[in-house]
Amino acid sequence: MDFIENLHDYLLDPARFPTAIAAFVIVTLVGMVRGGLGGMATPFYWHLIDLGFGRLGDRMDKAGRPVGDLIFRGFIICTLVLILSYIVARLLGVLAFYYSYWSLIEVFSLCLVLTSGAVWAGMGQLYRALHDKKVTTTAYFTIARSTHTDLSKSDDYTITRVGMGMGLRALDKGMIAPLLWFLIVGLPGAYLYAALAALSWRFGRDGAVNGLGSAPLAMEKLMGFIPNILAGVLVACAGLLTPTAGMTRALKGFFTSKGAARYEEGGYPVTIAAHSLNVTLGGPTTDLQGKLINRGWVGPTGASAKLDSKHLHRVTYICFMAHLLLLLGLLCAWVFSQNGFDTILPI
Repeated sequence: MDFIENLHDYLLDPARFPTAIAAFVIVTLVGMVRGGLGGMATPFYWHLIDLGFGRLGDRMDKAGRPVGDLIFRGFIICTLVLILSYIVARLLGVLAFYYSYWSLIEVFSLCLVLTSGAVWAGMGQLYRALHDKKVTTTAYFTIARSTHTDLSKSDDYTITRVGMGMGLRALDKGMIAPLLWFLIVGLPGAYLYAALAALSWRFGRDGAVNGLGSAPLAMEKLMGFIPNILAGVLVACAGLLTPTAGMTRALKGFFTSKGAARYEEGGYPVTIAAHSLNVTLGGPTTDLQGKLINRGWVGPTGASAKLDSKHLHRVTYICFMAHLLLLLGLLCAWVFSQNGFDTILPI
């Protein structure tokens, strides 16, 4: 019975909840005001990995080389990045232990692997450009860099779908997954996941790869599968609070294989949002290296893929409500962890 009473302590460290909540709030507020750094709404740690290993990976990803050779090269890069990320996380953990400063160092360290407010700011810029029919470099630049997509030859429908997908996937990869691994393992867990997510974002091409990005994609999927499901649940619940969205349609998205996004293309949150709003997401795009990403179409049969600013606004609202539900869940879990199971199991 002692094991049952303290089960939550084995799975999640209650002492980490305040840090997670503080980092959540800071990243959201600063991102909404400041926007993405350098036009990128992805986590800052992803930027560092891109700067350190992006060009190296591009040089090693030579066309015409044997697939096995490219996979091995990707594995070497992935291993190196994981080792460095673990060392960085441990050093930050040591600093946070000896110089706590009310956990400010740990909160700051966690902020580096999260994103939310900057994503909404980027989606807001795109919404205003589409709604007012005034194309600006800033509006498309954030979406293009954050999704690693070439939008120069894309129509408004494609750009809208890319922007909607960015918000949904950021909820999963930029908030839920790193927070969950932080709560379970601490900073090393959050940084190891962020490293895999960054490499998958940079080289994975949404699964349309059989080479350099294969290793990080496979390992990221192992760490990200459960968070992806949780993201889908939050999107479905957020649909209840969103005009024109439907909870029944959202639930169908959980159990359908037709019109569902593969994990590499967004998985449950993208699928659930498409079904909830009765729209079609996904579709082929070209990445910044000029390579075709033949992404599948996601959504119920007969739903339109010709999306405009009002659809982007609804997905932004869904993402906002999903984050709000996540924050509420963290607060409730923190309060519950203070009282323990004694409140419901007075044994």
